[in-house]
Amino acid sequence: MRIGELSRATGVSTRSLRYYEQQGILTSERRDNGYRDYGPEAPEVVFRIRALLAIGLPTDRIRDILPCEGAAGRQPEACSTLLANIRGIRDSVSAQAAELSRTSDALTHYLSENFA
Repeated sequence: MRIGELSRATGVSTRSLRYYEQQGILTSERRDNGYRDYGPEAPEVVFRIRALLAIGLPTDRIRDILPCEGAAGRQPEACSTLLANIRGIRDSVSAQAAELSRTSDALTHYLSENFA
């Protein structure tokens, strides 16, 4: 599939697709005429890239994550280290969310006690 087809299939701009390729997180083959040719798995890869970007991961981290998804046996040491790092990030985010929830509860209590 060519870049325009992939763009239409995913709703991602051709500029973004080229950027993903430049960052090494999306691959294509080059035809003799220079056009990019993406494999049938490309839309799913793009959706995974978008999901990882949406949770705030930078492209260099995504580049490390994609080869490990569903394939930890290929690079067990690198993937297990990466998985531990991602779990650490998740735990940190969970702790921050809990703290924000406590702060919100305290503010709600303060407002109800002082401005009801």
